[in-house]
Amino acid sequence: MNEERITIEVSSSEALVLFEFLSRFSETGKLEVLDQAEERVLWDVCAILESTLSQPFAEDYDALIASARANVRDKN
Repeated sequence: MNEERITIEVSSSEALVLFEFLSRFSETGKLEVLDQAEERVLWDVCAILESTLSQPFAEDYDALIASARANVRDKN
């Protein structure tokens, strides 16, 4: 599938904090915020996506998110 690419820009400090958060989740399976900086980066990334994407405001959002999940989900 050839979808449009979206670029998210963060500082190197934000990237490192996000990397640590996601790496910890990958290792433990727990989404647990251990530092306020992790929460801040997650809020900031959410705000970036909110200002970039139009789909969350579409009337057929439920169908769009279902389709996106199917596209992203691992195929068995």
